[in-house]
Amino acid sequence: MSIGCVALAETSVPRHGVITLYGYGISVRVDRGHLVLQDGIADHRQEIRLARVGHGLKRVVVIGSDGVVSLAALQWMACQGIAFVMLERDGKVLATTGPVRPSDARLRRAQALAGQSDVGLRIARELIERKLLGQEQVARNRLLASAKADAIARYRAELATAETLDRILSLEASAAAAYWSAWSSLFIRFPRKDESRVPDHWRTFGTRVSPLTGSPRLAVNPPNAILNYLYALLESESSLATTALGLDGGLGVLHLDTATRDSFACDLMEAVRPDVDAFLLDWLAREPLKREWFLEQRNGNCRLMASLAIELSKTAPTWGRSVAPIAEWVAQTLWTSGRKPARSEQMRATRLTQRRRSEGRGKEFIPDGRTAPYPQKICSGCGVMTRKGRLCPGCGREVSREKLIELAKAGRKAALSPESRKKHSETQRRHQAAKLAWTSTPKSAWPTEETYYAKIRPGLAMVPISAIASSIGVSESYAADIREGRYRPHPRHWQALAMLAGA
Repeated sequence: MSIGCVALAETSVPRHGVITLYGYGISVRVDRGHLVLQDGIADHRQEIRLARVGHGLKRVVVIGSDGVVSLAALQWMACQGIAFVMLERDGKVLATTGPVRPSDARLRRAQALAGQSDVGLRIARELIERKLLGQEQVARNRLLASAKADAIARYRAELATAETLDRILSLEASAAAAYWSAWSSLFIRFPRKDESRVPDHWRTFGTRVSPLTGSPRLAVNPPNAILNYLYALLESESSLATTALGLDGGLGVLHLDTATRDSFACDLMEAVRPDVDAFLLDWLAREPLKREWFLEQRNGNCRLMASLAIELSKTAPTWGRSVAPIAEWVAQTLWTSGRKPARSEQMRATRLTQRRRSEGRGKEFIPDGRTAPYPQKICSGCGVMTRKGRLCPGCGREVSREKLIELAKAGRKAALSPESRKKHSETQRRHQAAKLAWTSTPKSAWPTEETYYAKIRPGLAMVPISAIASSIGVSESYAADIREGRYRPHPRHWQALAMLAGA
C-alpha cells in the first residue's frame, strides 16, 4: 500500500503491514511521538501519522532515493521492530535495516571460517539442493516441461557426490540453463486494448539474460522486470533475517565477498527463489499485465511504474516467512561447528520462527503457510480492475453477445444439414400421429381452455423446466416457453400439465 492512496492523517495500516513510499521529497520523521510518513509527486502529496501503540506496521518500503529519513525515525522503527527497506525499481537493494540482535563473536568466527571448511560445503550443498528441488517442481508442475524437470533432477542427484564448491556451482549453472530454457516460450497476456501498444519482445518471457548487461540486471521485458523486483524484496528480507540472527551479511559461502553486496543474504535467498518464480507463474496464468504498469526507457530497459511496485511490495512478509527457517538452520549449523560450545548453548534461539518456543510449550511447530497476495484482478478486455472473473461487466456483455451470434450462426447452419432435417421430419410425423390419435378418441369435459389459463398455467410457474419437458415429451426450450406463457401446448398435454401444476 502506498500512502499516496490514503487520506490525509489516516492512521490505519494495511492488513499485510507494509507501507510503500514513492515519488519525490519522501519524508520519514518523528513528530510529537508519532511516526510521520509523507510521499507523492508535486502537489499530490499525502501524509500518515502512526502512534507507538496499535499501528500494525511491519515494513516501510521506499522506492527511489529522493527524500529524507531522520535518525529519530530509524530509532522509532527499531524500537517497534519495524523493518526499513530502500529499493530501486530495477531490482537493486539500496539499504535495509531492521531489528538487530547483539553479535556473538563465536558465531561470526564460525561463519568466517566456513568458506574454507566442510561446514561451508555442507551449507552450500543444502541451499542448492533446496533450490534445484524447487526448480524441478516449478518446471514439472507449472511449466509442464517434464524433460527439463528430469534434467534438473539429474543435476540435483549429483550434488550428493560433489566434493568442492566449484562442482556445486557448476551443477547449479547447468540446472539453471535447463530451467530458464523452459521459461523462454512462456506467453505473456495483455488486455485487448493494450495489444497494439505492446512491443513484440514483451509478449514472451524470452531469456533471463538482458542484452543490455549480459546479466539479469536491466531487464528488457515486463516478466523479467517483475522477477528482478521480487528478488530484490527477497534479498532485503534475507538481509533482515541475517541481521536478526547476529550473522554477518557480507561473509558469503556461495557468493564472493564484494563491497556493495550482502553475499550471505544472497546465499540464503537461493533456496527461496523457486517460491518467487512459482508466485509469478501463478499470477501470469491468472491475470494479464497492463501496459501502463511499465515504462520502456530509451535504451530499452523495462522499468516498473510505482503502481505495480507498490502492489508487489505487499509480498515482502511472505518472502520473509519463507527465508526464516533457512536462515535459522544455517545459523544453527554454524553454531554447532564451533569449538566446544556450552551445553546450554547447543541450540540457538529461533528468533524468526519461534519454533523452539512452540516446542518448549509442548506444541507442534506448524510453519506459516500463507501465500503471497496477488495484485488486483484485471479485465482481459479493457484492463480495468474487476472484482471477480476475467472480464468486467461491459466486456463480459460484449463477449457474450459475440459468442451468442456465433452460436446462432452455427445453429442455423447445423439445422440445415441432412441429419437435422431428417430428425425434424421424424419429430413432426410423431407429433402429427399423436394429434390424430387424440382426436379420434373420446375426450372428457375437463380440463377446458378456461381451466388451463386460470389454474394450470399459473401453477406451472414453480415447476422445473426439465419436469415439464420429460412429462409431455418436448424440448426444454419449448417447455420454457410453455411455463412462461409464450406458447399454449396442444390440449392433449393439458391433463399431464394439470397433474404437474397440482390443479
